[in-house]
Amino acid sequence: MARPGKAPKKAKKLTKGHAVTKLAKVAKPSYRKGRLSKRTALVRSVIREVTGFAPYERKVLELLQAGSTKDEKKALKVAKRRLGTHKRGMNKRETMRMVMQKMRHKN
Repeated sequence: MARPGKAPKKAKKLTKGHAVTKLAKVAKPSYRKGRLSKRTALVRSVIREVTGFAPYERKVLELLQAGSTKDEKKALKVAKRRLGTHKRGMNKRETMRMVMQKMRHKN
């Protein structure tokens, strides 16, 4: 019980107080949720190779190849309308840019 009118006593120095050993932290499996595994990446790349791009993705690529700022905005608008959110649209546009760069380097 605390002393009346005073704060409870506390251990003040590093060596004072109840000594405890810290437990090693264990990585929980749930922490890797959202990370892309090698197997999933391989499966996705094979599927992409077989099926190709969706029609809206081809349109985004076409707009990005034009290169003007107006066409980049239009590409975002197309992706955004199809995918639902601004952030997803921006990610898709960036992905399509990377795909376009890879296609240029292959040729």
